[in-house]
Amino acid sequence: MKFLTDKAQRSRFKTWHILGAIWLIGALCDRLWLALDRSIPAWDQTNHLTGSLNYLNALQQAQWFSGEWWQHLWKLSSKYPPLLYIVTAPFQLIFGTGPEQALLVNLLFSAILLVSVYGLGKHLFNPQVGLWAAGLCILLPRLYTARIHYLHDYPLTALVAASFLCLTLWRDAKTKWQGWRWALSFGVCFGLAIMIKQTVLFFLFVPLLWVSIPLLRKLAWGRMAQLIGGFFVSVLIFAPWYRTNWIYLFSAYQNAIVVPGTEEGDPPLNTLAAWTYYWHDLPRAVSWPLLLVPLVGLLLYWILLLPPFRNRFHGDELREPTPVPDRASDDSEHYRLQEVGYPQNPHPTFKPRRQKPVREGQNPPSQTASALCWLALFLIASYLINSANFNKDTRYVMPYMPILSVILAYGLTVWPRRLRVVPWLTVGLASILMLLNLFPIGGIPGNYLTQTLSPKAQTYPQFGSNWPHAQVVAEIVRTTPQLKATVGVLPRIPDLNHNNFNYYGALSKFQVYGREVGTRKKFIPQDARSLSWFVTKTDYQGSPKESQMMMMQTVEQSRDFQVQKTWKLPDNSTLKLYHRVQPPVQVRAIPQSLTQVKLERVVVPPQAPPGVPVPVTYEWSGAWQQLRSGIVLLTWKKEASLDSEVIEATPTSPLQKSQDTNQSTVSNSQIQPSVQNPKSFPPERPLPKKESQTPTSNNQAQPNLQRWIHDHGIGLGELYPGRLSDKIWQSSFQVLESTAMLPPADVAPGIYTLEANYLNRETGENYPISVPPVTLKIDPKSAATSAPELDLITQMYALARQLPEGRQALDRVFDEIGRINQYDPVQDYTIQAERALEFRLQQEPKNRDFAYGLAFSHVLQKDPERATEALKRVVQLDAQNPYAHAYLAFLYIYQWRGRQAESAIAPALKLNPNIPEVQALSGGAALLQGQVFKAWDILKGLKL
Repeated sequence: MKFLTDKAQRSRFKTWHILGAIWLIGALCDRLWLALDRSIPAWDQTNHLTGSLNYLNALQQAQWFSGEWWQHLWKLSSKYPPLLYIVTAPFQLIFGTGPEQALLVNLLFSAILLVSVYGLGKHLFNPQVGLWAAGLCILLPRLYTARIHYLHDYPLTALVAASFLCLTLWRDAKTKWQGWRWALSFGVCFGLAIMIKQTVLFFLFVPLLWVSIPLLRKLAWGRMAQLIGGFFVSVLIFAPWYRTNWIYLFSAYQNAIVVPGTEEGDPPLNTLAAWTYYWHDLPRAVSWPLLLVPLVGLLLYWILLLPPFRNRFHGDELREPTPVPDRASDDSEHYRLQEVGYPQNPHPTFKPRRQKPVREGQNPPSQTASALCWLALFLIASYLINSANFNKDTRYVMPYMPILSVILAYGLTVWPRRLRVVPWLTVGLASILMLLNLFPIGGIPGNYLTQTLSPKAQTYPQFGSNWPHAQVVAEIVRTTPQLKATVGVLPRIPDLNHNNFNYYGALSKFQVYGREVGTRKKFIPQDARSLSWFVTKTDYQGSPKESQMMMMQTVEQSRDFQVQKTWKLPDNSTLKLYHRVQPPVQVRAIPQSLTQVKLERVVVPPQAPPGVPVPVTYEWSGAWQQLRSGIVLLTWKKEASLDSEVIEATPTSPLQKSQDTNQSTVSNSQIQPSVQNPKSFPPERPLPKKESQTPTSNNQAQPNLQRWIHDHGIGLGELYPGRLSDKIWQSSFQVLESTAMLPPADVAPGIYTLEANYLNRETGENYPISVPPVTLKIDPKSAATSAPELDLITQMYALARQLPEGRQALDRVFDEIGRINQYDPVQDYTIQAERALEFRLQQEPKNRDFAYGLAFSHVLQKDPERATEALKRVVQLDAQNPYAHAYLAFLYIYQWRGRQAESAIAPALKLNPNIPEVQALSGGAALLQGQVFKAWDILKGLKL
């Protein structure tokens, strides 16, 4: 017994050395390829790399015992589960940031994959199969090409293999302790896999169903309790993120599956091509040698087991691995070889226990057939479910490759002894194909060989000059070091697009962001007026939409933009960086040392009509810390005693000198905007007059028709503190804002003057600001003056005033919000609006418009708790509007609070029970409370 135990320990030690060597070979190939490669990560890769930087930044400022910080952490990625980004953070913290450093995380997942595949092969067959399967995972083209890209699919592959191993070990557990251990292990692996990508269910759903149904039939409640316990553990892992972001999964399905499948021309599900898509891909994913040789080995093995062939072979021709459990341990298994239908090998490697030979004509051991059926169940179910997915992509089915490798490894190990050289030659050929596919070392013969035996698997590193993404970002930072910049990236090629440009901006301490604009024709004017930086490219543009070509022509032909700098690209085209001639925010240092923010100058036209944007310039000065954290509360009030159109203006500053060349500085001061479109933002729509839907509540304060507000952060939220030293942080600066404001369409005509207050968004400090003499006459008969684009807070506030209209307003409101969010990638304008409206509501607690605006700002920040509190105030101020109650009920449903949702929607049902959205929310509230039949009665036949 001691001899067997020592032998097993030495065997196990040798096994881990072999697994380590396999892992090291794969790691060296990956790192060599990455060291040679000079390409730019493409679309999806840089999108995920940016997510990893976001989580690295958040984890560096971790507040582990703060619920608000955890909520913020889960909201950083609302589309993709963030486990990959979180696991990548330690690697980037230790080795630095960049694509190669982030890809070190795949070494961890490679280790998980190899151990899982080895464990699966060992448990179902023998250690030899496990080692061969692990080796094949290094040699399969689909897997080794995936390891050099930062995507979710490879980590998902590793965790699916780990989950399936734990599920298999749980299925075959012999003791209660083993059952609980592997069930809980499965729960951990399954929970982590769901935190990588939701498609884990495509691979594990059928195996889970397969093992659960017999337990339910046998009423094996103990075993079911183990499985339920495992699910409970997995829920603890993935529930916080999914509970926070579940509402966005519906749009994610549309954007990630339906839209790409349509654009890429994937075959419809009612065609044969849709169901054979991955079948035709199999040779490219596995390579012909690794696909055919194991299958031939399996075929020969089963043929030679037939009675006509059995007696023609002697000795060691046919061997079937049979496990022999070691009674010294509940878990370990030692294996010996039992000849099928023939006497024992007289010189076995391990001295076997005596076992009765298998009789002639007997089928292979049932456990082998059961193992193959179990693996086939996983493969067939995964294939069919993924084939039913409308969006086809070869990397989507990668998680079933490790399971396939176990079957292929078993096929390699059952070749007759006389032909044992065939599997080794196959692995040698697969190794050569891997090197030829990864590195351009084979020349013409190598290309012919790979195209024949491993088609469409070549992934060569890109040599030559680098793409200038980092240089473009550096030029923007050099030009405007104190400002954040959002760049409209118009090319759409793998090496140059908004995703990878945004990633290199994030590498530059999140000062520069890249965004795709011009995707919709109706938004082209707003896109051109809202951004100060654009990137264009000559020659091949990729596959841009017609509207994006129009966007490029608008920028290149506009007098508002000039070429900042050009770069020669590796494809011999030219990249052009455009900058606005007169940007909306300009910053310069001043020698004075100021303690409070000052308003040095205000420039407006002498008169303007209501309901259209009015150009306005503000010039602020103060200490950088005060400016960076400052929100200015600006109120334009009607002056009944004034009937003059004279506008006071201070002397022109050097910063504005070029802008004011053609302006009068006293009574004729006007802004010369860059785009002639005074109606760029739609005027506010009047609220519906139907009393049953939106009548005015008695508790609501009447709107003040003799003022409007123009609150915003100083510098329109573009001031960037990241690169300033402590000395500069205490210095003083001048900030010039060239923007526009929006007097309401129903504002009273007359002369208006400005009142200003300062609010520090971080400390809450506030004080009045002295305003230079300035007046503006509102006259419906006056001509509109062309103006820049409205600042984002003004646009958001105008949209919030439309919310009482309900469903008919929501579509256009969120359509506009999607456009606005492109211009402020971090949505800082919502925080500015929140702070300003909170302060104003303290002064005017019954102002309905302020209450709607505050609730809207919380919704846009994905903060349901604060949005709920704000909507409670809205309900009080707009109690007779059923939509106000509906908004509150929806937020309760979003937070899975069915009883509160039912109470919130009840007044809306009384006010107008015929609104379909109100009925739907009522049914949703009933469903959350388990009232299935009531919910069915409400929702059946409902048309939204």
